[in-house]
Amino acid sequence: MNSEPSGPSEASKPSEPPDERGAPGERGAPVGRRIFLGTLALGALGVVAAPPLQRGMEAFLAGAADKDPTGLTGLLPNGGGFRYYSVTSSVPHKNATNYRLTVDGLVDRPGSYTLAQLRAMPQTRMVKDVQCVTGWRVPGTPFEGVRLSALLDAAGVRAEAGAIRFTCFDGAYTESLTLAQARRADVLVALRMQDKDLGHDHGGPVRLYVAPMYFYKSAKWLSGITVTEKVKPGYWEERGYDVDAWVGRSNGRDDEPTS
Repeated sequence: MNSEPSGPSEASKPSEPPDERGAPGERGAPVGRRIFLGTLALGALGVVAAPPLQRGMEAFLAGAADKDPTGLTGLLPNGGGFRYYSVTSSVPHKNATNYRLTVDGLVDRPGSYTLAQLRAMPQTRMVKDVQCVTGWRVPGTPFEGVRLSALLDAAGVRAEAGAIRFTCFDGAYTESLTLAQARRADVLVALRMQDKDLGHDHGGPVRLYVAPMYFYKSAKWLSGITVTEKVKPGYWEERGYDVDAWVGRSNGRDDEPTS
């Protein structure tokens, strides 16, 4: 993921619309849509499998995914109800030593944050369902991090600003929100998920979390926050998904809201 989908009938990292994943390494080439759809079809087999068989498959896939240079193994169902998607064949690992989050664009005080600096800021915890546009849902998922609005206030957003553009260190995934959406109290720059520090597979060490929207809006492997004048469609939106991805009110879906 980065985040989730497969086709407009469902919809994302990867971000992630589902949660995606990538293998360690440098930036890779985007995964082909036909391969992506085919792999999701294979993933459906895990849904109908008997629980013992599925648990065994999940254990196998957890190990196999780390050795899969394509990252496609991670698209199959795995533990915790999540499916891991990435739009590139590999994603570099970042940690407290080399991670940086930049905030720039139409701001008075551009800045760069280390992981330690983000952890030192006031943290917000929320527990909500995660809804992927492809159909799967993980109920009651805790996320914790810094409110995006706090970073925007610290940067001093200029009067002509109207949107936020997000970039990711996979080198390919992007997302956008309007300024009003970005300032919602349920939009986080997330550092923790399921009461653990965000691991690489879930977009760590830092990802975006947009609670009321389909999961492809919650960009994984977040590296840049750029304040812009207008919204620019993100990776999956350039491929047919809705820009305003409210759960149950977009992408032709009627899922129960997550907030």
